[in-house]
Amino acid sequence: MDFHILRLFRFVSVAVFIFQGSCYSDKAGYYSFLKDATSAPTLSHFDYIVIGGGTAGCALAATLSQNATVLVLERGGSPYDNPTATDIGNFLNTFLNTTPNSWSQLFISEDGVFNSRARVLGGGTVLNAGFYSRAEEDYVVESGWNREEVEAAYEWVEKKLVFEPEIKGWQRAFIDGLLEVGVTPYNGFTYEHVSGTKVGGTIFDGDGRRHTAANLLEYSDPKKLTVYLHASAHKILFTTTTGTMRPKANGVIFQDAKGVFHTAKLAAHNAQNEVILSAGAIASPQLLLLSGVGPAAHLADHGVEPVILDQPMVGQGMGDNPMNAVLIPSPEPVEVSLVQVAGIPHFGSYIEGLSGLSLSIGLTDGFFDGVINLLNEIKLPTKTLSNFFKLLNFQFNITTQAGGMIQKVSGPISRGHLELRNTNPDDNPSVTFNYYQEPDDLNNCVEGLSAIIKVINSKKYSKYKFPGVTGRGLLDLILALPINLRPRHINSLFDLKQYCKDTVMTIYHYHGGCQVGKVVDNDYKVLGIDALRVVDASTFLKTPGTNPQATIMMLGRYMGKKILQERVDFLETKEEL
Repeated sequence: MDFHILRLFRFVSVAVFIFQGSCYSDKAGYYSFLKDATSAPTLSHFDYIVIGGGTAGCALAATLSQNATVLVLERGGSPYDNPTATDIGNFLNTFLNTTPNSWSQLFISEDGVFNSRARVLGGGTVLNAGFYSRAEEDYVVESGWNREEVEAAYEWVEKKLVFEPEIKGWQRAFIDGLLEVGVTPYNGFTYEHVSGTKVGGTIFDGDGRRHTAANLLEYSDPKKLTVYLHASAHKILFTTTTGTMRPKANGVIFQDAKGVFHTAKLAAHNAQNEVILSAGAIASPQLLLLSGVGPAAHLADHGVEPVILDQPMVGQGMGDNPMNAVLIPSPEPVEVSLVQVAGIPHFGSYIEGLSGLSLSIGLTDGFFDGVINLLNEIKLPTKTLSNFFKLLNFQFNITTQAGGMIQKVSGPISRGHLELRNTNPDDNPSVTFNYYQEPDDLNNCVEGLSAIIKVINSKKYSKYKFPGVTGRGLLDLILALPINLRPRHINSLFDLKQYCKDTVMTIYHYHGGCQVGKVVDNDYKVLGIDALRVVDASTFLKTPGTNPQATIMMLGRYMGKKILQERVDFLETKEEL
């Protein structure tokens, strides 16, 4: 066959796969490529090994499988094993279930804030509040992404997962309250990040069923994709590139649920084959450290050998957007709704709301037993807290007839770090976010809470609060709740800055640890190492838009296409030579 015809044929074939996806894909819940890691051979070979089947990893793997063999290592199970657990009515039950085999792994940052990590195929999209909103235009420009390709990648995700929510009574009053206090204009339903008040997308359909990143695997070629569940990645393997002495990733060691170790290696036939970390902002820097890539002195302290690359920036730049919440008991019935609306004011805070959820589950024995057990593991005193939690179980209960409003600081500017606590990849590392360390973050919190107080006190919202109740008074109630492990200060009753610090929570939008320009380059390749990339939120310098899941899934698709194109270009160059 003529070389130019062969080249055209290959280009057309790849383009069809990339833009349309395989016509032989399996349906969500019936994937033939899902396997328990206990069935894995001792040694296997693939073109790409993706560590983490989460928000970015599913989109990435589905795309790569359209023209290469792909292995996904997911440490958790399948969301399809218990589909009703992801329904909107079970949101808190599932999210706050932190038992050893649950989909949500509790961790407590060094800041004294409760947090969690997803351990399930689909990652955070299986657990979160479902809000879908794209990154701001400036974020796309600053990231150096191609605008048209970003748009196509977003649309690829939206076609499979995203819906327009039905706005009912409480959410309508929330919108009207935001507009009354000046969070204008009203932009209606849009995926775009625009100033004012907007209705965003949701990954819950009209029946309250959740659609997760795992559903993006419907786009994959099932003959080229293998997903091992309950596969805990322990170490990335390296060799040395001939002539350069640069380390090169060539495989991964992982452990199944029975404790048996397996090795997956990159197939040797193509120099473009890669290991890709998509394990999230906690596990990706953690696994780099465990694999010998990080600050040499810290690795030596934990007996990590060999040190592959002394890279002091691994684990640095950890950020988590601080959140402060207000609960508003309602004299009127409210619908069950998660985040559907975002207020995007002129200052650096976003305002969101939800309604009709039972919060009493957060004070059950199970959740706080998990907190106590985790504190024991990291050798912190627990006796006083244990007695306190027991008292709360008898004294405290919140009904479902309430709404909640939150402010989330954008950015943030405040930054922390991640370090190993031990060498077990299934244990949480030590993470410090330094919430509100920077004055600008604290000022944005004060403005956000001040706006929420005004919304609660607005005429448009008045139907959903009891007469005589004020927004500031409701804030004070939060001080009595065990929402974190931070001390309370008496001046929080009149000083919003202190209140922000004392009642800070996470909105689970943590990022950093493998940041672009510090650990990876603009193509997400790990600096100083060949055949290794990181594609997930650990690379972000700040959170995109109001909520990051849209952009994380988009990035998986965007980079999948880019990597496949690099593969085609490499083969063409090789043939021309």
